[in-house]
Amino acid sequence: MSEIKDYVVDKKKDSLSFKFEKLNVWHRSLDFANDIHLLTREWPKEELYILTSQIKRAADSVNLNIAEGSTGASAKHLSHFLGIAQRSLVEVVSCLYLAQKRNYLEASSFTKHYNEALEILKMIQSFRKRISK
Repeated sequence: MSEIKDYVVDKKKDSLSFKFEKLNVWHRSLDFANDIHLLTREWPKEELYILTSQIKRAADSVNLNIAEGSTGASAKHLSHFLGIAQRSLVEVVSCLYLAQKRNYLEASSFTKHYNEALEILKMIQSFRKRISK
């Protein structure tokens, strides 16, 4: 999977590290999942096992699927898991809309997280297109 080289953080990183640790999109999605976690800490306790749990699991799923896909032996395997990551990201955005509708988010916070999700989505789509060549 030499196509991954264009998407790595540090091409000289220790060869004993996991492949996903070298991926820019994984690092970006890791930061995003943490931002979502911090965002939900202020949401009502009544949402703890509903919307809060759902958005946090979906945000975590993005980077977890990128990591899991990177361990495969083929571009097809990686593309499959990147597809799951994409769908999880779309789920996060839908949850952001619900949170906004329920007045848990300021407009500026919604926009910030929406735009970050969109950038990660573009990275995933670009990566999938690149590895399928």
